[in-house]
Amino acid sequence: MESTLTKNRISKKRSFVKLGFSKLEAVEIVNSLNQLLADYSVHYQKLRNFHWNVTGSDFFDIHEKFEEQYNVAKVAVDDIAERIRIFGLHPFSTMLEFIENSHLKEVGNDFPADKMVTEIINDYEILLEQMFNVLDMAIEHGDSGTEDMIKEFIKYTEKNHWMMSSFLTEK
Repeated sequence: MESTLTKNRISKKRSFVKLGFSKLEAVEIVNSLNQLLADYSVHYQKLRNFHWNVTGSDFFDIHEKFEEQYNVAKVAVDDIAERIRIFGLHPFSTMLEFIENSHLKEVGNDFPADKMVTEIINDYEILLEQMFNVLDMAIEHGDSGTEDMIKEFIKYTEKNHWMMSSFLTEK
């Protein structure tokens, strides 16, 4: 027995462009993904910056954590860009596009370790907000591929937000 949601999805009249999404739906999804891609790309580079430049008594722990996180961010950036290509559209691809479109801002390399962690926590909050925007768009248009991908990003980001926040908690 088909659910009401399935019947409604099937009964919609669409001008098929890619994967059953209209051009407008594809553009709306891709616009939200490109925003996340820009944010994630700046975040990725910020993690690399911090990984290379962290100093202090927590060096080994934070250095390794930043490397782990930028490796995950690198995969997420690739996944987002490839998801955009699935729709037959183009992802942002230049540093200029990333910087001009990102809600995240570049920072220098002279931060103490605790300020680096605070900066990453702030990035996570911005990334989560954008992830939920993409998730809402995916749900609105019945895009379960994007929905599944973003839910995984959300789980990872929420966990790392908690871990980084715990690192800063006073003993």
